Amino acid sequence: MVRRTYNPGDPVVYQVTKHSNHPGVRAKSITPATQGDQYSYTVKKFWRIVEQTPDGKVVAETRRGKQHVISLDDPCLRPVTWWERIVYRTRLANLLDDE
Repeated sequence: MVRRTYNPGDPVVYQVTKHSNHPGVRAKSITPATQGDQYSYTVKKFWRIVEQTPDGKVVAETRRGKQHVISLDDPCLRPVTWWERIVYRTRLANLLDDE
């Protein structure tokens, strides 16, 4: 796998897997549990890179300022594509204002 490098300020997408009784409107790949009580689904989170550490991790920040340390090998982490910048411009507005 090719390890990608990120610069501070780069917008990224992190795909989070969640479980609940009621998936939200942004939920994708919704699958019911075997008993039918809950659902498993994924949600796209748009974050901004704060820094890349020498040990192969990045620190990403949410639009509200919460920070997450993520491995560069994590398949859920990827850069924002050009069309996502257009389609999700309202969700990315806070992240891209500082560019």
